[in-house]
Amino acid sequence: MHTDGLKPHTPPKLENNARPLTWLPALLWVFTAVWVLSMSILLILRPDFLRAEPSASAGPTPASSNKAAVQLPSLPGDAPVTSIIRRITPHTVKAQNGRMDVIEYTVVSGDSIFGIAKQFGIQPESVLWANYDVLRDDPHMISIGLKLKIPPVDGVYYQWKAGDTLEGVARQLGVDPLDITSWPSNHLDVTNPVIAPGSYVMVKGGHREFRTWVVPTFARGPAGVNKTVYGPGACDTGEGGAYGSGYFVWPTVNHYLSGNDFWSGHLAIDIAALTGTPVYAADSGVVVYAGVIGGGYGNMVMIDHGNGYQTVYAHLSRFAVRCGSSVSQGQIIAYAGSTGNSTGPHLHFEVRYYGAFINPWQVLP
Repeated sequence: MHTDGLKPHTPPKLENNARPLTWLPALLWVFTAVWVLSMSILLILRPDFLRAEPSASAGPTPASSNKAAVQLPSLPGDAPVTSIIRRITPHTVKAQNGRMDVIEYTVVSGDSIFGIAKQFGIQPESVLWANYDVLRDDPHMISIGLKLKIPPVDGVYYQWKAGDTLEGVARQLGVDPLDITSWPSNHLDVTNPVIAPGSYVMVKGGHREFRTWVVPTFARGPAGVNKTVYGPGACDTGEGGAYGSGYFVWPTVNHYLSGNDFWSGHLAIDIAALTGTPVYAADSGVVVYAGVIGGGYGNMVMIDHGNGYQTVYAHLSRFAVRCGSSVSQGQIIAYAGSTGNSTGPHLHFEVRYYGAFINPWQVLP
């Protein structure tokens, strides 16, 4: 072939240091193969450091299937079981005031059973029941310096007697025996409670009937009154006399209390009044008693209103009327004081209807 004098092109020769790296791809493939093989072996063998710890929310790890199940011994169905059965109650045995023990309180001037009970957050009945040995269920027996037992909760602080049984006392006070044995300050063994005669136990929630100390109701008219029986202030009022309207006014200027309110152990109200403050007839009627009398009342006036109502005014310092006198509504009949069993001057005021006690709040304006 004619090449017009041109020579064929031949590639230039490379120097030794410029040769292509043909071995690098092969090396990378080998490295990748070794890494994949290593990871496969690790996943199959799973060493301890690769095993995940169970999470807190996960359930218990199931036992390995190659472990044999443990067979528990079976109990005979008729085997006797000895246990203590206790009543389930949603309430804890704890006093609301945080106190569990009975404490002692010394009566001071101006105290009353109602006021003391309110001070310690319990009912006045509970104070009377805890102090039968000194009060005999009579709130008028309170006096300055007298030491009273104050229970931590409402109930009966009961002195155990010879022959008492747990079931009998519980039934008498209207509670369950467990109410007695479970009270912490009684320190009783629930399984074997032993209570010595003469000792005291706190019966939470217990209650009982108590004797109400009141003066008798004196009737107007020729009743043949014997002063040696009824007291020096009694008299035979004879026939006639003033009659009440059935509507009452306050017997004092003050219209608020200073002491006991009306409750089951105190069938009257104690109205605030200083010594010498005038006391007025709540309605017209005949004075059927004016003098000193027992039961803690001190100087007392009783008026029969001739319509079934009688009113009583006690702890008086002195009198302004005599027994047998007819009085009109609002007339001064006496002056307030603190005679009888009283810790301070006030007026003890009762309203009776055919001998039954009426809450004065129901008839006073």
